[in-house]
Amino acid sequence: MLTAFVVVVHVGVSLLLVLLILLHSGRGGGLSEMFGGGIGSAAAGSTVVERNLDRITVATAVIFAFTTVILAIRLQ
Repeated sequence: MLTAFVVVVHVGVSLLLVLLILLHSGRGGGLSEMFGGGIGSAAAGSTVVERNLDRITVATAVIFAFTTVILAIRLQ
């Protein structure tokens, strides 16, 4: 029962992590350019939205790592 719940959470978090990583900027402007920012906003540094995206991505990655460890222990 607990293993099934952890697997569901793990799959959901993994899909969310892929989505969040794809939202990050590569060499271009990324998220800021997608919402109307141009060269000026890309040169200005990271915006509040990008910093929050970074924080959410890190938190999601920590949850993903935690569920990976739980599944590794439970499925031995």
